[in-house]
Amino acid sequence: MKQLFIRLLRLMSGLFLFALGIVLTLRAHIGYAPWEVFHVGIAQTTGISIGTASIIVGVFIGILAVILGEKIGFGTASNMIFIGIFIDVILGFNLIPLANNPVVGLIMLIAGLYIIALGSYFYMTSNFGAGPRDSLMVAVTRLTRLPIGVCRSTIEFSVALIGWLLGGMIGVGTIISAFAIGFCIQTTFKLFKYKPAERPRQPNTL
Repeated sequence: MKQLFIRLLRLMSGLFLFALGIVLTLRAHIGYAPWEVFHVGIAQTTGISIGTASIIVGVFIGILAVILGEKIGFGTASNMIFIGIFIDVILGFNLIPLANNPVVGLIMLIAGLYIIALGSYFYMTSNFGAGPRDSLMVAVTRLTRLPIGVCRSTIEFSVALIGWLLGGMIGVGTIISAFAIGFCIQTTFKLFKYKPAERPRQPNTL
């Protein structure tokens, strides 16, 4: 029971950190991160909400990750639901001010990306199964045998491009995020000596 509680704590801490990182990148005010560009593009094209677009995208990505050999589970569903809740709470309490100049915005963006990377580490090591986007990242890493940073940046750049073609807004922050997120994740995982492509595949249960 104690071990389960610790795992749940790591999972929820990771999801909160992930949401905090996303809010930081949004409040940086120098361009949406790639996945946000993608979600907004889909929302504008279809008329659904951004949250609904995020959930639908997560479902499709989860299916693709399974096809590529990843196992998804409780952590995947938690990722879809709780990150959105935490984002709303953080924004609702207005905990993070809007950047008032590009330099502050850049600092907030980089900080946000590293917090996202740290959040990814915590909830992936909780062993409840990675979120849909990280499951895809790990699957592509296994399939291509390329560094995880290269795979993540390639995915981020691709969804940003598609989102822009669908009408999503991009800026200098989008470009920085697309290239820097992979480096942030790679260096964070290296710091903690964590190699997701070599981790045991997790069952779909608690």
